[in-house]
Amino acid sequence: MFKVVFNGVEYEVEQGTTVGRFFEKVGVKDALGAKLNGKILDLQTPLRESGHLVPIYQRDPESLEIMRHSLSHIMAQALKEIYGKEVVHLGVGPTTEEGFYYDVEVEGIRVKEEDLPKIEERMKDIVKRNLPIIRKELEREQAIRLFESLKEYYKLDIIKRIDEQDVISVYEQGDFVDLCRGPHVPYTGMVGNFKLTHIAGAYWQGDPSKPMLQRIYGIAYWSQEELEERLKFYEEVKRRDHRKLGAELELFLIDEDIGGGLVIWLPKGGIYRKTLEDFWKEEHLKRGYQLIYTPHVGKSHLWQTSGHLEYYRQNMYPPMEMEQEEYFVKPMNCPFHVAVYKSKLRSYKELPLKLAELGTVYRYELSGVLHGLMRVRGFTQDDAHIICTPEQVDQVIHETLEFAIWMLGVFGFEDFKVYISTRPPEAIGSQEQWEKAESALKKAVESLKLNYEIDEGGGAFYGPKIDVKIKDVIGRYWQCSTIQFDFNLPERFDMEYVGPDNKRHRPYMIHRAIFGSIERFTGILLEHYAGLLPFWLSPVQARIIPISSKHIPYARELLDFLRSYKFRVEIDERNERLSAKVRDAELAKIPYLLIVGDKEVESRMVSVRSKKEGDLGQKSWEELLEFFTDLVESKVC
Repeated sequence: MFKVVFNGVEYEVEQGTTVGRFFEKVGVKDALGAKLNGKILDLQTPLRESGHLVPIYQRDPESLEIMRHSLSHIMAQALKEIYGKEVVHLGVGPTTEEGFYYDVEVEGIRVKEEDLPKIEERMKDIVKRNLPIIRKELEREQAIRLFESLKEYYKLDIIKRIDEQDVISVYEQGDFVDLCRGPHVPYTGMVGNFKLTHIAGAYWQGDPSKPMLQRIYGIAYWSQEELEERLKFYEEVKRRDHRKLGAELELFLIDEDIGGGLVIWLPKGGIYRKTLEDFWKEEHLKRGYQLIYTPHVGKSHLWQTSGHLEYYRQNMYPPMEMEQEEYFVKPMNCPFHVAVYKSKLRSYKELPLKLAELGTVYRYELSGVLHGLMRVRGFTQDDAHIICTPEQVDQVIHETLEFAIWMLGVFGFEDFKVYISTRPPEAIGSQEQWEKAESALKKAVESLKLNYEIDEGGGAFYGPKIDVKIKDVIGRYWQCSTIQFDFNLPERFDMEYVGPDNKRHRPYMIHRAIFGSIERFTGILLEHYAGLLPFWLSPVQARIIPISSKHIPYARELLDFLRSYKFRVEIDERNERLSAKVRDAELAKIPYLLIVGDKEVESRMVSVRSKKEGDLGQKSWEELLEFFTDLVESKVC
């Protein structure tokens, strides 16, 4: 017997009593499951511990997890019915924030996205059958024999890893059976509205040495309206996909012959990147940062000292051997910045020392998680390290966060979520150091009147941090800026400064990135603006369109005039109709079209058309110059 508290009343419950049976006893109807000590249980799960029991109804957010989990099983059953029980082997089928997926191997068959409607229809048929979903608990040997007979090799792999003390349960619906902890709805007919969305690859257990499975995704909501709203959102996400836009706008490419996750910037992308980096450098120089450049490789003892070989080696590229010494391509810039600091003995009068670099780093990511510019293997961090005295910490953090918020605002990001991650159980540095560092982070956030959340214990072992997530135009949040305290590297590299007492002291070190990386920030920008980058940042700012060939000489004059003021302008001299030229420029996401015909040549004017605002009328060359100059100087988004 054990005790369950429900609605403020304590009940004695016999071992093995299911949630559903208990609810019958206390008169609860229409519940789909329950929460007990934070865990979600379905109606068929036996109660095995004391605690507070709270019913889950369809109106509760937790009900979605129960419903979506059942849909993952319904999809797995549909796959087996379509392709054959002997052919389909099941991996795992968890829920997601919006729905569910299942990792499956389908022998000899590659399931394609055009197959999804067929799978959906079979799923709807299974829903109509309203099959009871029955939970059974098995002894380990029973479970092994069952899944051996079903040739479910991945399930057998999971059973091997289940702790001896844990319960092994399966769920059946019709002739379909799956290894699963639950929770599930009681009948297949009790699920909500769903839609299969896409297919991706996933290594079994995330290990590239193991088989690649097919991961089939779906989304699900109780109401059709919610589902349709989410599908509209997905369509918008697809329209804004930076990989598609990057190819269409000829900004970058990733060539598998060169290597997955390694980005090549095309000429237009090169111009965009130069513009972005020039702005970054100018703003850093204004604020007292010193620009440095460091190598792409370093000797192994450098990474041994920094701790990367101990804590981060699985994310590093394999070593290279030269002259009987090992070298690694750098996963981070930090040790090189330490070397710059230690190149001479520093005085407290030199601090804070702000070292900044657009440093390209290389990290090994599994091929299955690579995603355009968002997840790559080689990327350029907008990196900076600030070395300061303990007395300077508060001011340094305030200035750094203020700079980050200002710079993100320049790109049109005004809505943020800020997180402060505090000391984890395993941490270096004294309690006093951590308290001072965490206090400085909180003071900086509060002084800028930013709302923030505390991520208890979420800091790295070497220091607390601030993370800034920006909200894009369609409501998604992206991790960008990080301000990270570090008590580790100053100790490991024996960093010192001479204080006013003429004694040597240990400085504090702060890691800081505003964009995070040039690549990922570019992906975010492209999706935020749907490819129509702000005028000052656009690789092609305007295109001149002569209406006919006789207007080309005038168009070339205008081209030379604008280029003399360093505007990025091109001319369309093709023998095409005006409507075709305008359409192509629109598709190329060019901010402004400058149309010239007889009237413009005669009056020495130009007709201006904005991609965002439409027809702006005629402007003289001088008015156009002033207009474009203002757009660049004001960084209008």
